[in-house]
Amino acid sequence: MYFLSVSGTFPLDVHATHIYSRELPSWPVVPRRRAHRFWSQLLLFAASVLLVNGLIGERGWLATARARRAYAAAAQELAQLRHDNQALRERARQLRSDPRAIEAVARGELGLAAAHEIVVTVRTVTPGAR
Repeated sequence: MYFLSVSGTFPLDVHATHIYSRELPSWPVVPRRRAHRFWSQLLLFAASVLLVNGLIGERGWLATARARRAYAAAAQELAQLRHDNQALRERARQLRSDPRAIEAVARGELGLAAAHEIVVTVRTVTPGAR
């Protein structure tokens, strides 16, 4: 301990009783400067602004979640349109090449009949409508 006091490790006002009693000297508490407080508050404010911007900003978490939902809805709609398009292609192929499909359309939509068939039209008459 003699070496420590001689070498200048302790300040000059430390008495020899502190060295021999194994107590650490009490150093004077240095008050924080206002500049430290200002910079810490500024840093806290900047971090808060960045956090809020990250959550609800133009490209924030909420906007990203909204865009993901819109993308999923558009992808589902695209899959449905592709399915419908494939069904329409199949129907067009049938109408170009399948005679039964052509006949079904001619009978159903155009009201045509084959040459050997007899067409019977049934009308419903309401009483008193003569």
